[in-house]
Amino acid sequence: MAVANMQRFASRIARNHSIFSITRSSASSCSSRTGSAKVADRIVKLFAVDPEGCKREIIGLSGQTLLKALTNHGLIDPDSHRLEDIDACSSECEVHIAQEWLEKLPKASYDEQYVLKRNSRARVLNKHSRLGCQVVLSPELQGMVVAIPEPKPWDIP
Repeated sequence: MAVANMQRFASRIARNHSIFSITRSSASSCSSRTGSAKVADRIVKLFAVDPEGCKREIIGLSGQTLLKALTNHGLIDPDSHRLEDIDACSSECEVHIAQEWLEKLPKASYDEQYVLKRNSRARVLNKHSRLGCQVVLSPELQGMVVAIPEPKPWDIP
């Protein structure tokens, strides 16, 4: 019985192509009404240097965190950072950003500086260090160069 109903429904759709044109036009008008940017307009291309020294092109979206973009490309373990919350940071969230790009980023918050110092374990903190979860990608960061530091000895199991 269900098969017969499906066949009747399919034949009605085949006879009446206007249903498809209505749904297509309404779907396109809905997306234009929201005013959201195309995904292509939100793409931010970055370059990441992994601990082995290989330079890779990374693609992220504007509004996304640097951590998310690096995680999506397998450069940072997703289990190392939960909820993209600064309280959940491990030292794996730390990245080094080239000097010319540091100036284009907002200043690190007090909490971010605290976490970086805590993770350095009283060693000298690299002035290029930032937390990937605190860097939000934007079109102005197109071409940014980021280095992923080697794991700290105390983080290696």
